[in-house]
Amino acid sequence: MASADLRQELDCSICLNIYTDPVTLRCGHNFCRVCIDRVLDTQEGSGVYTCPECRAEFQDRPVLEKNRHLCNIAEHVQSIPEEETGIFCTYCVHSPVPALKTCLRCEASLCDIHCKTHNKSAEHVLLDPTTSFEKRKCSVHKEILKYFCSEDAACICVSCCLIGEHRGHQMESLDVASEKKKEELRNVLQKLTTKREETERRVQSLQERRREDQEKAACVTEKVDALFRDIRKWVRVLEKRVLSEISRQEDHISLTVSDLIQQLEIKKDELSRKMRHIEELCNMSDPVTVLQEPETGDFCDTEDRERHDDQVHDVGDLDVGLISRTIHQGLSDIITHINIEFVAQEATDIVLDTNTAANVIYILGDRKTASRSDIDQNRPGTPERFQCPQVISIRSFSSGRHYWEVDVGKSRWWSVGMCYPSIDRRGRQSIIGLNNKSWCMWRYNNQYSVIHDSKWIQLPDNIPCDRVRIYLDYEAGQLSFYSLCDPIRHLHTVTATFTEPLHAVLCVWKGCIKISG
Repeated sequence: MASADLRQELDCSICLNIYTDPVTLRCGHNFCRVCIDRVLDTQEGSGVYTCPECRAEFQDRPVLEKNRHLCNIAEHVQSIPEEETGIFCTYCVHSPVPALKTCLRCEASLCDIHCKTHNKSAEHVLLDPTTSFEKRKCSVHKEILKYFCSEDAACICVSCCLIGEHRGHQMESLDVASEKKKEELRNVLQKLTTKREETERRVQSLQERRREDQEKAACVTEKVDALFRDIRKWVRVLEKRVLSEISRQEDHISLTVSDLIQQLEIKKDELSRKMRHIEELCNMSDPVTVLQEPETGDFCDTEDRERHDDQVHDVGDLDVGLISRTIHQGLSDIITHINIEFVAQEATDIVLDTNTAANVIYILGDRKTASRSDIDQNRPGTPERFQCPQVISIRSFSSGRHYWEVDVGKSRWWSVGMCYPSIDRRGRQSIIGLNNKSWCMWRYNNQYSVIHDSKWIQLPDNIPCDRVRIYLDYEAGQLSFYSLCDPIRHLHTVTATFTEPLHAVLCVWKGCIKISG
């Protein structure tokens, strides 16, 4: 550590800090280059420059010469860290010199030179510089602490061992006790290190979990945004459909009423004609002419009046019930789609098992597309191969909620659904839907049905159905079919108690169908 006097000699008189890039004026005084430049700048235009220390005058701006020697000294002093203790050698009385050791017996601090000449006997205990002598001596006997009492866990002096209250106790030297304590501390440190590592692992795990949750939240947010965009689109489509139905009914009623009005206008003209004729008869003076006219009852056609009254009554009103059912069904389909999107997992890894494909079924390379072929595929006649034109998936489902989709737009005769792996592979009973081990949606031309165990449930004709979604809730025992029109349309849900894993199954009578995803 540099002495205070030395540091004071290295202080710039302008900034009062140790020199930075010191320079010298012709008068011999030194300053930081930046400091003296700033002073000289303020003296520009005054006609004379002066030294801030001695007021020596210079007609021209003085040339600043770097003081290399002083620069080296300042850099060296700045590189030496100041002692935090501020303890100096007791015997260096002329200038403070940092203490290297402290002697407890002498209660004196020693610099490097005085340490070399100090008493080396055991009584003179040297340790790091300190001024806390009381902590190093026995509070009772005022002697240096040399031992450690294991029973009382206290540092003691020699007198404590011989005549004090620790006489006869188990004791050790401070070094030995210190090493034991250090060993205990190392063990504690090891345990703490292990706990810290475990804590770090948990922190990393939680951070990873947080990242996963953030990614999941971002994914769900994106999905929700897309879903609400679709909902708004579906609601607009439903609104157009309902308004179109209202307009259709209004046009039908209006047309019917217009026809009735036209008929009644004709009838009104006829009645007016009869009324004019009767008025003419009433004004005639010839009784023969009056009496030769038809009976008065012929002029009144009560049945015709009643018939027109019935027609007016039969015009009817807007079918509000149909409009309400259309709205409810449309909203129900939208809600069903939302539920599927969020409670079910889309099965995108469904591929077809060529070992089960009939030889009239051609499987494309992606193993997601099946087409009816007139060319025999000449596959081995294994027990698991179907004879009818169908194929099942490799993957099966034995729990959870899942859905998968099929593009059926290139076929007008097909069946899609799910079946047990124990389904027959030969004979009519192997066709999906015609047994108690499979469930399917069937189409032939524009006719649709849901079939299980040869029981047919007729669906509406002319469904806009180029894509079909199959939704499975295994635990609930539900298998649902949807038409992915715009908006999605729920077609039918079958309920069963599933006893085996379920495989996706395709039956292609004409054309080709493809599993999406």
